[in-house]
Amino acid sequence: MRKVHAANRRPERFEDGEREKMAPDMRKESAARPAADAPSATARRARFDPLWQGLVGSVMIALGSFGVGWLASVSPMNRNPLLIAIRTEYAGVITSTVVLTLGCWILFRAWLRLGQIHAGWGPESLKAVKKAVWIWSAPMLLALPIFSRDVFAYIGQGRLVDAGQDPYVTGISSLNNWFQLGTDITWAQDETPYGPLFLLLEYWVFRAVGFSPDLSVLLFRLIAFAGVILCLIYVPKLAALHHVSGAKAAWITVANPLFLISFVASAHNDAVMVGLAVAATYYAATRRGILAVVLMTASIGIKPITMVLLPFIGLLWAGTDAKWPRKILYWCYTLALFAAIMLAVGLANGYGIGWLKVMLGTGTGSVLFAPVGALNALLSGIFEAFSLPTNWILPVLKVGGRLLSVVLVLVLIFKGKPSHLVQRMALAFTALVVLSPIVQPWYLLWLLPFFAVTGIRDDWQIVWVYFTTAFFIAFGAADQLFIWQFLGDLDPWVKHLSTGISWVAMFYLAYLDPRTRTLFTGLVPSKQWLRVFRGGPKKGEVAPS
Repeated sequence: MRKVHAANRRPERFEDGEREKMAPDMRKESAARPAADAPSATARRARFDPLWQGLVGSVMIALGSFGVGWLASVSPMNRNPLLIAIRTEYAGVITSTVVLTLGCWILFRAWLRLGQIHAGWGPESLKAVKKAVWIWSAPMLLALPIFSRDVFAYIGQGRLVDAGQDPYVTGISSLNNWFQLGTDITWAQDETPYGPLFLLLEYWVFRAVGFSPDLSVLLFRLIAFAGVILCLIYVPKLAALHHVSGAKAAWITVANPLFLISFVASAHNDAVMVGLAVAATYYAATRRGILAVVLMTASIGIKPITMVLLPFIGLLWAGTDAKWPRKILYWCYTLALFAAIMLAVGLANGYGIGWLKVMLGTGTGSVLFAPVGALNALLSGIFEAFSLPTNWILPVLKVGGRLLSVVLVLVLIFKGKPSHLVQRMALAFTALVVLSPIVQPWYLLWLLPFFAVTGIRDDWQIVWVYFTTAFFIAFGAADQLFIWQFLGDLDPWVKHLSTGISWVAMFYLAYLDPRTRTLFTGLVPSKQWLRVFRGGPKKGEVAPS
């Protein structure tokens, strides 16, 4: 386990001009660290500002979602006169896009400011972070789905279970009116990637509300929010075991705007998967192994990919000082309990171990965000330039990526310091995710809690979190906008508009905002001409001609 992290100390402060006198390396480290505000009356009032700034951003996200968020075709909300006006007119769609995108960046800035104000991570910090999570989440609980419409696929899969069909074999398109309930066409023929426990939740939601897509979305969102609360409870607890500030870990992870948008507004079931996995890791680290295995099995029952974490749960249960005979014994305990639960569930629902086939597959297609996808695009372009066949490239890369990830996971299971088990777990999870052909924006959130609880340094590491969070917020805000087909000519323009707003917002926060730009000083290029936008030269300096 790590010793007290440098981020737990209150950072040094510098008067005007002192930062320029520091050595470059010192400037970089100081810049990345969220600087605490001076303890003045103004600063004390400002301590409340990020909470309400974030609330404004969250409300704007919710309002914007009613114009460009996702609705099922059969939703009664499509007949609401106000929504008709907003969603079918150019002005309404453009305004909603602007409001939604600006709301994302106001929330992002509030998150940065919350970290700056509580940079000392004192005893009241965790309370403030928890309050922020609740306040910022509340409006999103009532928003239309944004950034993704996977939640509508949950409805279809619940219908499959209710109809007595096997979602691990049959696609949603086998159902009548499946498209009218909002499911993306990409789900039409695909088997479900989810575990048997989530299939049961999907079935219960369908039995509870029937064919109502709006009530279904609300229930799935509440289920996802339960996962957010699990993270809010157990991320600080797990961080404390590593002598890392629980408030800082929760701020990086749970208060993160991408986390809240993806897991609350989008209602992704990944929230439950992650929450259960973090809780299981905490109980394993505190030697409550049976409960840990049960919780990790439940996580796998949501999405089977967390099965990669199971060997580490066994190692944590055995203890960091355990010898190999004891480690093997506890692996046997872990495997036996996991297998008994999953087999019982498989027998009860009649699907057996169909979830295992899904986990062992490499999926269909690829995305450029994934290294495998990027390499496929590069090689395909080269081969096409010489009129050579390319259909073999992606399958080969998929198999190669999967084999490499398995090798890396095995190395991390058997090699490394026992005191770094959770870090090794995080790296193993990362290897499996990064070497997959598809990496969605919210996949980052699978990994972030495990890195945060073991300590993310206030240097390039925290800046990387800022960057990836900002990048995927910008991507999601522009990529997943609902626009009626008869407004199709507007589609590319509002996407460009959203992207442009995001670029301007990122530029402003990094270079011009007098509060947040200090986070990036020395880490992003600084130009003399930027002082024109920052209000001119400092006292005693001559403005450049």
